[in-house]
Amino acid sequence: MLRYHAIDSSLFINNRKKLIQYLKPNSLAILNANDIMPTNADGIMPFRQNNDLFYLSGIDQEETKLVIYPDAPKNGWKEILFIKKTNEHIAIWEGQKYTQEAAQTTSGITNVYWLDEFDAILPMLMSQVEYVYLNSNEHIRAESPVETRDMRFTAWCKHKYPLHKYERLAPIMHQLRVIKSEIEIDLIKQACSITEKGLRRILPMIKPGVMEYEIEAELIHEFIQNRSRGFAYAPIIASGTNACVLHYNSNNQACQAGTTILADFGAEYANYCSDLTRVIPVSGRFTARQRAVYNAVLRIMHEAKKMLVPGNDLNTYHQALGEVVEKELVQLGLLHIADINNQDLSKPAYKKYFMHGISHHLGLDVHDVGNIYKKFEPGMVFTVEPGIYIREEGLGMRLENNIVIRENGIEDLMATIPLEIDEIEALMYQK
Repeated sequence: MLRYHAIDSSLFINNRKKLIQYLKPNSLAILNANDIMPTNADGIMPFRQNNDLFYLSGIDQEETKLVIYPDAPKNGWKEILFIKKTNEHIAIWEGQKYTQEAAQTTSGITNVYWLDEFDAILPMLMSQVEYVYLNSNEHIRAESPVETRDMRFTAWCKHKYPLHKYERLAPIMHQLRVIKSEIEIDLIKQACSITEKGLRRILPMIKPGVMEYEIEAELIHEFIQNRSRGFAYAPIIASGTNACVLHYNSNNQACQAGTTILADFGAEYANYCSDLTRVIPVSGRFTARQRAVYNAVLRIMHEAKKMLVPGNDLNTYHQALGEVVEKELVQLGLLHIADINNQDLSKPAYKKYFMHGISHHLGLDVHDVGNIYKKFEPGMVFTVEPGIYIREEGLGMRLENNIVIRENGIEDLMATIPLEIDEIEALMYQK
């Protein structure tokens, strides 16, 4: 039914076991699928499942509810999945949906009901429980002007059952999701592998005059051909001065001879994300200046990898790397020692040429959930993406790989993807 291969249900079974350890006695946790969002007239956006619900059930379908009640007096209440009831009309107009048997196989949950049975079952559960855990989007950068299904359900539940004790599920989910299991890491690896195929596809076709959107089109072709739903985020195909716009994604300009392309893209696989950035010379060869800036960014990346070790944290990590960036900018003639000695520490001089962070969590979200103050632990997955942006020269360079922290080092999930200048140039001439 889905593009990606079936995921071992043990992932979702173990994820629910982990969650249960954090719930208070006599608690009920309820999770909702995301809404199907409208466009115009009768149009809808492609459905994207709520990541917490997917993490705990593996169900990749709209109108789904998951109920977890570990201390339930009846075994049949401990885990309940509610899915959209299918019928012949839905089969004709929308296609195949989960059967109850398929939902059981996917999730490892025995008790699967149709969604229209939820209102009859919930009162029986609420009559027994003391605490109710409800979910919300508490990502540190989240902004949602749209009322989500979780928000509507929270308001409804508190109105109907005002005397229960309500708890936040999001902090627990952040703590669980930040450490990836081996199954999850394998899924991210698959996303990275598809991304690699995309990069290798575009390198030989880049030449002066190619449109940024033509490059984007080749990538989406390769992704979908390899069981990906598509891009994990809006791709950035930024040629020339466009590369100095950090979130540029118009992708509508012609690539000019002698310039470079900053290509920031990643495939999604089974809802897991990859996040790659490479810089490509439009004419097939880097100029001396472009090489110098590229290699400076590459050296920063190598230093960053050394600091992704258990016990470090993002704040300490970014502060230490700021000094590495300073040294590279001085060598490039972009900063002087006096600029550094006289800088306002709240506004470091290097920020003129490097404005963003070097790493963020990666997983079911591109900017995955996780406490930024939490110490690094094995199983965490990060991007490493330093950059240097010289607007006065129309030159923007960023390089990015995806890294797993291990007990005794790191695993680069993109280690096979071309990164060195010679590799990039060689592949561009491979017809």
